[in-house]
Amino acid sequence: MIAPQPRRFNTPSGSPRNLWIFVLFLVAALTPFLLMISQSSPPQLLSDPFLQRPTENSIEVVWFTEFAGREHLVSYGENLEQKVIANTTQLSRVREDQKSWVADQAGDGTIYPQLTVRNIWRHAAEITHLTAGVRVPYQVTSYTAKGDAVDSKVFSLSPKPQAGTPLKILLTSDHQLKPMVAANLEKVAETVQNIDGIFFAGDLVNVPDRASEWFDDNRGNAFFPCLQGYANYQLEYDSQKTVYHGAELIQNVPLFPIIGNHEVMGVFSNEKDLSQQFSSPYPQKAAETLYQQQQANINPSNDPQVRQEWFKNHTFNTDTVEEIFSFPGDGKPYYALTFGNVRLVSLYITNLWRIPKLDPDIKGKYRERDRDFDTPENWGYGQQIFEPIAKGSEQYNWLQQELQSPEFQQAKYKIVMFHHPPHSLGDNIIPAYTDPVQIIERDPAGNIQMIRYEYPKDRDYIIRDVIPLLEAAKVQLVYFGHCHLWNRFTSKNGMHFLESSNVGNSYGAAYGDNRRFIPPNFTEEYIELGDPNGLEPILPTLKPLSDAKGQPLPYLSSNEITAFSILDTEKGAVSSYYFDIRQPDSEVIKFDEFSL
Repeated sequence: MIAPQPRRFNTPSGSPRNLWIFVLFLVAALTPFLLMISQSSPPQLLSDPFLQRPTENSIEVVWFTEFAGREHLVSYGENLEQKVIANTTQLSRVREDQKSWVADQAGDGTIYPQLTVRNIWRHAAEITHLTAGVRVPYQVTSYTAKGDAVDSKVFSLSPKPQAGTPLKILLTSDHQLKPMVAANLEKVAETVQNIDGIFFAGDLVNVPDRASEWFDDNRGNAFFPCLQGYANYQLEYDSQKTVYHGAELIQNVPLFPIIGNHEVMGVFSNEKDLSQQFSSPYPQKAAETLYQQQQANINPSNDPQVRQEWFKNHTFNTDTVEEIFSFPGDGKPYYALTFGNVRLVSLYITNLWRIPKLDPDIKGKYRERDRDFDTPENWGYGQQIFEPIAKGSEQYNWLQQELQSPEFQQAKYKIVMFHHPPHSLGDNIIPAYTDPVQIIERDPAGNIQMIRYEYPKDRDYIIRDVIPLLEAAKVQLVYFGHCHLWNRFTSKNGMHFLESSNVGNSYGAAYGDNRRFIPPNFTEEYIELGDPNGLEPILPTLKPLSDAKGQPLPYLSSNEITAFSILDTEKGAVSSYYFDIRQPDSEVIKFDEFSL
């Protein structure tokens, strides 16, 4: 058999050559124009709109673009006949770097070999004169500088629900672009109809100043795409590939986030990559010493604005997350609000995560690196706390007042949310949530031999100061994250503690033969197994998972099974579900439920 010959496009012998020459000329003339069209694309919104800060008769609509534009507005009402002009601001610190996964770059610096500012604008409009319980269609439109209109799809919104309205609220946390997030949220939407709101207990992304982690990481699972239903994340098991898209959630229901440790950036730099900046927060007290030593050069006129900017750049900040979201508080990242029958109190309780090892080249939670002993400006100062919550602090005093408020005391369901766990089987609960105690060991000549940190267990601010307040106020549920697993506890006074953070991945549980790393020869108490604060984990009430011996487990910690929890205010219950991503056609299993 003779193989078919490739087709050739030579001019046929004897054909009219003038026509052929004209075709070649036309193609040559149009090529630059065709290339220009192929290489350009019409402007798009960088995100769909999402909802924030609902009140009795209003709600805020927020979206983002990569162009400043001429005008940005929300159209709403039955025929989208009502218009509200948005307020536009530019994000001040979002950048890309060599570790970004964006456009055609795969974390290898091919497009962004160095830090590059990314110009992104936020548009926010308050929609007013709404009626509780009535959903209203809306659409956002951004006009480019040339006047071209870029529209979103039509979504729906409503203001804050009235007391007595039955609600289903998603409890989630610790997304961080982890592998199972898109599948998790897709299954939320398939399993629970009509989610009314989302309580998000922190750790939204990994590095908050890296823009692509919020909007368009090319691996397909950035923050907004997952929560807005246009993620494109592929999972493969046993040669079966499944693409998950997340779910269209926050376009239609409000999102209530709090700050976790992954929302905090460290010392600002124009040279170090964003991951290095994220991992380099510096304590205020240490920065104060440096500032006093260098004030003559830094701020000779003692300008308070210069001082404030210097401290923000040389300690830590939450600028990006506070520019992206509208926190309901009065300019503070901790807040309280009423949502239906729920009074939600959201606290800023998180600290810097550091490596729990004792290697001489690690700036860890328990020690400084050997090479940094004589250079205090390079010290990490252990697992520092970002916002005080100890008794007498500003946040503690605010919490006291909130727990005594009529809004809190009259609420049917009293829920407190923060990031760091008060009770957990996870590794991240140790050491105690307290300020590190620095211990410097020297030889007889005065040379530093070791710099280490202890965390006195009896000074744990959450257990010592916060929990007694919450128990006295009859809080029913404390919801938190940080350890990337599902487990729950109940105190002797009947207060429930839930961690439902095995959303995108897990790091294991200190249970059975799996022990936490404990630094040897340290004086403080560090617990290898179980909850270091003395509560026993509750066995799931419906279908717990089992270990290799068939024994039911009081937790869920898996990189193949993802979990989510739903607060149902009509039933007064919290239900938890899991889904095995290795079996994409399997059902979602409700494995636990408890009443408030």
